[in-house]
Amino acid sequence: MNDPRLAPLTTPCLLLDEGKMKRNIDRLAKHAAQLGVAMRPHLKTAKCVEVARHVLAGGTGPATVSTLAEAEVFAAAGINDIVYAVGIGLSKLERVLDLHRAGCRLTVLLDSVPQARAVAEASRAAGIAIPAMIEIDSDGHRSGLSANDPELIEVGRILHEEGAELSGVLCHAGQSYGAVGREAQAESAEVERLAVVTAAAALREAGLPCPIVSVGSTPTAHAAKDLSGVTELRAGVYVFFDLVMAGIDVCRVDDLALSVLTTVIGHQAKQGWVMVDAGWMAMSRDRGTAGQAVDQGYGLVCDEAGNPLEDLIVIQTSQEHGTIAVRPGSGAAMPDIPVGMRLRILPNHACATAAQHQRYHVLPEQAGAPLMVWERFGGW
Repeated sequence: MNDPRLAPLTTPCLLLDEGKMKRNIDRLAKHAAQLGVAMRPHLKTAKCVEVARHVLAGGTGPATVSTLAEAEVFAAAGINDIVYAVGIGLSKLERVLDLHRAGCRLTVLLDSVPQARAVAEASRAAGIAIPAMIEIDSDGHRSGLSANDPELIEVGRILHEEGAELSGVLCHAGQSYGAVGREAQAESAEVERLAVVTAAAALREAGLPCPIVSVGSTPTAHAAKDLSGVTELRAGVYVFFDLVMAGIDVCRVDDLALSVLTTVIGHQAKQGWVMVDAGWMAMSRDRGTAGQAVDQGYGLVCDEAGNPLEDLIVIQTSQEHGTIAVRPGSGAAMPDIPVGMRLRILPNHACATAAQHQRYHVLPEQAGAPLMVWERFGGW
């Protein structure tokens, strides 16, 4: 049955199911409470003040961001305890200081002596001790120092003794996105925990402070069984979830809160294709499920109510065209999908798909309530 609230919307556009979003938020909040750690949700996926109000404790923090633009928007909205969880670019330190002057405690992230020296020098010059965390690498996925790297102590000492503030250590278990199933993800969570707890102990043994011990990725956050020694848990995409997370069993397809509403604009009967007006400008080019057991193409196709259509995926995209077909190797039949019919497409990667849009059209948790519009932003 079609939802009359969607009829006025111009496609393609981004839909957000508020009820599913709230259930996703509550699920991880309860798990963190059971583990005895505080939540520091990552706002990079949503980039939206209204979503932040739902996900943050008291609606004001603590929070994690991935760009200074996010920090600036959220700080202006009253969120005043933020970790900028990307290695600090030295040219950005003045913007960091501006946020402190405006009343936001913005903590930066680093993993090298040159960064530590620059942060300490900027702190002394401004008379503001910039809080900084040292990034720890637990799995070789990306940035960070190993827990036993001698540079860890040197970086910590520079921050602590030369004008900045050594706030703690932070790790992101990025390889957990390739870990399929709860047990494999729990193993990644323990590797992540052990890395930061070991690093924190090394700093403390060297006479340095380490008040915050921060871990987090959506797979490890949900699978962690023991977070002894950890003070806070970070995750971001869990608020919406996506097909990548469903493909590694972190969630079910029914948990996905985000979708793209699209309209059928034609057919290629000989090829068995249905054409829609959602191309890569609406869905992104993310192919995060390509290496998983089930390849969802550029997105899983649902009817207008959000019910998946059997083995129907977006198999290819151009800028403003999406091509829908039955999944290769499937015995499913193409259903009757006339021109003008509205469909929803579930995204591979919620962050990438949301980034293609300027706003969320929100389906309220209360059945039948009017749609809401929540603006989102981009930039760096």
